[in-house]
Amino acid sequence: CGSIAAAGTLGQIIPPSIVLVVLGDQISNAHQEAQRALGNFSPEPVSVGDLFAGALIPGLALVGLYILYQAGLAILKPSVSPAIPRDEGMMPGDMTRRVVHALVAPVVLIVSVLGSIVVGVATPTEAAGVGAIGATLLAGHRLAEGKPVPVYAAAASLIGVIVLTSFVDMRVTREHITAGEYVSIGLAVVMSLGILWGLGVALVRVYRNNTLVPVARTTARLSSMIFIIIVGAQLFSLVFRGLGGDDMVHEFLSGMPGGKVGAMLVVMAMMFVMGFFLDTIEILFIVVPVVGPVLLKFGFDPVWLGIMIAVNLQTSFLTPPLGYALFYLRSVAPPEVTTMHIYRGVIPFVIIQLMMLGVLSMFPAMATWLPKVVFG
Repeated sequence: CGSIAAAGTLGQIIPPSIVLVVLGDQISNAHQEAQRALGNFSPEPVSVGDLFAGALIPGLALVGLYILYQAGLAILKPSVSPAIPRDEGMMPGDMTRRVVHALVAPVVLIVSVLGSIVVGVATPTEAAGVGAIGATLLAGHRLAEGKPVPVYAAAASLIGVIVLTSFVDMRVTREHITAGEYVSIGLAVVMSLGILWGLGVALVRVYRNNTLVPVARTTARLSSMIFIIIVGAQLFSLVFRGLGGDDMVHEFLSGMPGGKVGAMLVVMAMMFVMGFFLDTIEILFIVVPVVGPVLLKFGFDPVWLGIMIAVNLQTSFLTPPLGYALFYLRSVAPPEVTTMHIYRGVIPFVIIQLMMLGVLSMFPAMATWLPKVVFG
């Protein structure tokens, strides 16, 4: 139970994460406000790509710690990790081939979306479009694996377009275009037609399988819910700050014992408790605009602060007795799995999360080194 719940919360910290996309915008605004208050009217921007790069090492470190714990538990106490029963007639290597077949395409899609943002080839919005096309092609392929040509052609064309746009200026409104660029633009047009062909075939397959309409309906419902939350959170934040609440928060945090360390601990503890009752999006839109500028005025690195907030909220979602992830798992778990089973199962992973928070607080370079290497 614990491994399932903990793995589910990794989606908040492992790029490409919606939480990091929203947090990137809020941290960027807070950083600019803090820098203006300090007299710097041209601060260095903080992008979503910075947070993606900053979250990569802590996120992979958490994955590694989870794996080490589970491997150690399986070795020391094999009864809690029984082997998967082998199907009759399964030959050696069949399970490996199944795993590779199931994992390669999704992993390539995730790496492509994340990589396009991190290396600066695409904005988060453009990368989301690439991810949506890739996911649709993947679904179309899985529904008709005997007819792979349209999907394979579209996938190859998509990769080709991404590579071409990385090395060739595709703007046709320029005054001077070389012959080689004309050839590249024509090739990009042909590959775009290939993408449309494969995407159309995949959409027809998904529609005929009665998957497209329910997925679109669920997506619209979730998007509407998130936007309603954003509107309410923004309204609350504007009223709170309009009544001078941010000044009160600044005075409160500035007077905390321990200086900036004490202020950071108070904010982290407050957000941890709020994670029991509020959705992540609400917390990011309500709390970060208020406390973010104050903490950043103390000299904290904005990328490090963003990753600390993300890991803290991830830990809150996993912590008994009110963590969101526990109730999500409870709603789908079989009747023989009790709530106490879930609580006991997640405790080791909560300890791992707290250890990571401590290590990240002592070694901020875990979050700041990779963005500096990638973006300079």
